[in-house]
Amino acid sequence: MKDIKSIKNELVELRKKIRHHNKKYYEDDNPEISDYEYDCLMKRLIEIETEYPEFITNGSPSQTVGGKAKRTAGKLISHDVPMLSLQDVFSCDEVFDFVNSAIEKLDSPEFVVEEKIDGLSLALRYIDGKFSTAITRGDGIIQGEDVTENARVIDDVVEFLKFDPPNYFEIRGEVYMTRKNFENVNARQELLNLKKFANPRNCAAGTLRQLDSRIVKERNLSMFVFNLQASTKNFESHSAAYEFMKRNGIKIIQNYKICRTAEEVWTAIKSIGNSRGNLDYDIDGAVVKINSFADREKLGATSKFPRWAIAYKYPPEEKETILRKIELSVGRTGRITPTAIFDPILLCGTKVERATLHNQDFIDSLDIRIGDTITVYKSGEIIPKIKVVIKSKRPENSMPYKFAEKCPACGHKIEREENAADFRCVNPNCPAQIESHILNFVGRNAMDIKGLGEIAIHNLIAEGYIKNIVDIYKLKNFRKELIEKGILGKDKNTDKILSAIEESKSNEPTKFLTGLGIFGIGQAAARDLIKKFGSIDKIISATDEELIAVPDMGEISVKHIKNFFSDEINLKILSELKNLGLKFETEIETENNDLNGKIFVLTGTLEKYTREEAKKLIEERGGKVTNSVSKKTDYLVAGEKTGSKLQKANELNIKILNEEEFNEMLKKFD
Repeated sequence: MKDIKSIKNELVELRKKIRHHNKKYYEDDNPEISDYEYDCLMKRLIEIETEYPEFITNGSPSQTVGGKAKRTAGKLISHDVPMLSLQDVFSCDEVFDFVNSAIEKLDSPEFVVEEKIDGLSLALRYIDGKFSTAITRGDGIIQGEDVTENARVIDDVVEFLKFDPPNYFEIRGEVYMTRKNFENVNARQELLNLKKFANPRNCAAGTLRQLDSRIVKERNLSMFVFNLQASTKNFESHSAAYEFMKRNGIKIIQNYKICRTAEEVWTAIKSIGNSRGNLDYDIDGAVVKINSFADREKLGATSKFPRWAIAYKYPPEEKETILRKIELSVGRTGRITPTAIFDPILLCGTKVERATLHNQDFIDSLDIRIGDTITVYKSGEIIPKIKVVIKSKRPENSMPYKFAEKCPACGHKIEREENAADFRCVNPNCPAQIESHILNFVGRNAMDIKGLGEIAIHNLIAEGYIKNIVDIYKLKNFRKELIEKGILGKDKNTDKILSAIEESKSNEPTKFLTGLGIFGIGQAAARDLIKKFGSIDKIISATDEELIAVPDMGEISVKHIKNFFSDEINLKILSELKNLGLKFETEIETENNDLNGKIFVLTGTLEKYTREEAKKLIEERGGKVTNSVSKKTDYLVAGEKTGSKLQKANELNIKILNEEEFNEMLKKFD
């Protein structure tokens, strides 16, 4: 007998995961898993709910559609016809069941089999033959986003229906991006030092929601129409509607097939699958739909799916190849990432010869070795991944792969993060990390040098003006060159930034220590260290016992501090910065106020202060601010629109202050 409690727990976890991934896909345009992995989660949910229908809830992802509409490109607008999703199937048997069931219920039905484009669903409305409105799927039932102006600049969107236009005509299609245009967009993103898009679907979805239609035009989106939603003109069938659309210049799904038996439908599905590699756009399956509109009416729909159509999802394409080497690279944060380099193979129409190996634990789990025969697939038909090692084909004398002990970029020793799978280069002056390190140093929570943003830092490093943080304070020696090259702007802006750099020398050592980028030592830890020791020099000479006595300072943090201040390169940089006039010491605050060591949590909206301002006022008076309520919390400061933190504080009998009481407390220690 099955354990009902475990079944309920699995349902809770499945629904939680699926809701999370629905949000990432439909609302954030940034899916974290492949369609295939998502489909497996949904399939398992439906299996359980079919076996235990008493556990089905109205809010289950199996009973709802998509995500929520977003206010990004335009206003929200109501759907005239629901934009439902399709029931997914994954096997030949399921396809045959659908077709044969329809044949039993209908009189000699026809089936249309066509590609399922991987893009963003969009409805187009025409009034008296003129294009009027474009609406995204949104929640699929009630409303979507009005993206009319962006749709107008898509070449495939027809402005006028020239031949026999109905008074009202609404069609649904898929906005997508060809692989070539996707490569062009990402090349431009890289040129502008902007984040690249993960795949064409993400890029198309993000582009369609842009506020500036010029960007949409520039990125060359495309669109296929795959359904007639509503019309004042009567059409007998899907194929008849397609012929009308083609006559009016509307681009419909290409190479669709009309079938009459389950065998014909399955042959058409296989044919589409075999053509995937020759397409210049991504598809994530094949759609099977009833051709006759009258037959569709007879079959109807559930709250989520039409009963007259299904989507067959292809399993990920995979091929064997030979691993030739493992390449290590260093990210901007010092993380070492291994990449498999293998003999080129063709997957989903593109050449693949590299795949991430994530970390040493992943390599160990698969026991991947140089020379191994491996199976590679594309997750979501986009990202190459290694599925398995075929050990029966392993060459003799192969050796397990282990990371080198030194950073491939700078030769410094690498360390494994405590209780984590990743190795890191701990040298903040590593050339692979220097840009991230400099950005941290000049950032708001550290030295707060206004005007030195990401683009300026990137250009200064690229031109050779900055190799480490010392060089920031030597930029004044190159004022004329910087102005001539326009790296920091014209005279006025360059002088403004150089002045901000000079002013930062007088910053308190807490900011300086935060900016050094010692792993695990952020703003709060830096403040506690300076408060305890009073100077950078005393921290350098402190013993392990003295360091660990600092509040919230653990053995791992102490280890990182000692490693940083025992490195000769770091000590040389600190010496130079001290000679340049940076502030290394401060007066140790006397612990004579009642807020010293008191722990505060902020919740809700304060009228007088932002969250950061309130936090700063507490910390200036010796208190500490944390994010969550616990038994250690001394005060909860509650503004308007509080959440669960207030309830928890009441349960733990923690002192709750409203804004007026909080103000009075602050005044006592001014």
